[in-house]
Amino acid sequence: VQLVESGGGLVQTGGSLRLSCTTSGIAFSTYTMGWYRQAPGKQRELVAHITSGGITNYADSVKGRFTISRDNAKNTVYLQMNSLKPEDTAVYYCNAYISFHYWGQGTQVTVSS
Repeated sequence: VQLVESGGGLVQTGGSLRLSCTTSGIAFSTYTMGWYRQAPGKQRELVAHITSGGITNYADSVKGRFTISRDNAKNTVYLQMNSLKPEDTAVYYCNAYISFHYWGQGTQVTVSS
């Protein structure tokens, strides 16, 4: 099983980034896919997830700014991040869950003020 994130980087406050996570080794369309983040000195937290049926859920801190989506034909989940703030700075991890959690290696997002 592999989950490979991409799209992280350095952006100014108010900017946008799009994260991608491409998977292999799982029946992607049956999994709930999620994005989590971990800032230095803080616990990993859920940012957003999308179920196999397309139902989405967001952390209150990102509602209205981030959008999670999935492309089952490409085995890929996306996180569109707009209106970024310095407090969004973290390592972002892709997660696949059905009865077990699989994790990607993480991608750094840094928002400068």
